[in-house]
Amino acid sequence: MANLELFTEQAFSTLHFEKQAQEKGFSAVVGIDEAGRGPLAGPVVAAAVILPDSFQLEGLTDSKKLSEKKREELFPLIRQQARAYGIGLASAQEVDRLNVLQATLLAMQRALKKLQGEPDYLLIDGITPLPVDLPQLTLKKGDSRSLSIAAASVLAKVARDRLMVELDRQYPGYGFAEHKGYGTLAHRRAIATKGPVLPHRLTFAGVKEFVEG
Repeated sequence: MANLELFTEQAFSTLHFEKQAQEKGFSAVVGIDEAGRGPLAGPVVAAAVILPDSFQLEGLTDSKKLSEKKREELFPLIRQQARAYGIGLASAQEVDRLNVLQATLLAMQRALKKLQGEPDYLLIDGITPLPVDLPQLTLKKGDSRSLSIAAASVLAKVARDRLMVELDRQYPGYGFAEHKGYGTLAHRRAIATKGPVLPHRLTFAGVKEFVEG
């Protein structure tokens, strides 16, 4: 099983943790983050990113601290500059079947599998390690401390938002394009009035009350 360290104190919005791993002999350090654990609808989306040693991208930080416009600007730049990246998801049905934490870990593993090349060290946002046989470091608020994780957070967030816009076309009347599946008042009212549809997480409060049978 992978070695696990947990850092909780100092914050670095740099490649500090990536360089720390490289000093230990690792050469393909991957930042991993997710988007969409909390919504009532839609998948959990994860991204895995390997950045070059000389990476610089002005304004990159935790995707939650960025405007939608800024995230959209950064999305293609990250993909262009990254040594490798992968995006994976777990569906609403997998969230219901596995629980949201396990679905998140599944999405992260799928993102890892889509990387070009073999990663040898993982930087993961949060406190839960992945069940893979690779050295890894979990970082609380990692998307504000590691540029690799911040890059992954932007890719995951933009990819998920775009999926929700597409779901809005398929399931009109729920406002998926606006609230991205989160439990806004308008979204909850739509669920109460129209009932849940396929993208909804049927085990989540705010949805399960309106599941027939």
